[in-house]
Amino acid sequence: MTLRQWKYEDILRISEMERECFGGEAWTYIALVSGFEGDNFIGVVAEDGGEIIGYGCLTVAADSADIEKVAVSEPFRRGGVGGAVLGELLSLAASRGVKKVFLEVRVSNSPAVITYLKHGFNGLYARVRYYPDGEDCLVMAKEL
Repeated sequence: MTLRQWKYEDILRISEMERECFGGEAWTYIALVSGFEGDNFIGVVAEDGGEIIGYGCLTVAADSADIEKVAVSEPFRRGGVGGAVLGELLSLAASRGVKKVFLEVRVSNSPAVITYLKHGFNGLYARVRYYPDGEDCLVMAKEL
């Protein structure tokens, strides 16, 4: 597995994975392009044999950042891909002077929560009925 920053030509595959991983809550191709073109955007893909198997992105705002997405293709889940993408995002954020990183995660997504805890994130609070289906979200943060 190799990690690298997003390229424009990756966005089509990333948008396909968005639909696979997030269904009705997926970002559209246009939203992904718009984010990619922003000066405050950092995106990372994980590749295996030239195929994108995972990705993540964050947005930097002064000395903090918000992780927007971390996703891994179904056959590659629970194999460390998400953690590797997360680690690379954190490293790139730190190189930009980010001091604190935030994220939101579904309370039912225990594999993601465990990954975030292993990477030093702490739970701050819950947002009740945050998602369209009524599920709560856990807001987490990490000091860099």
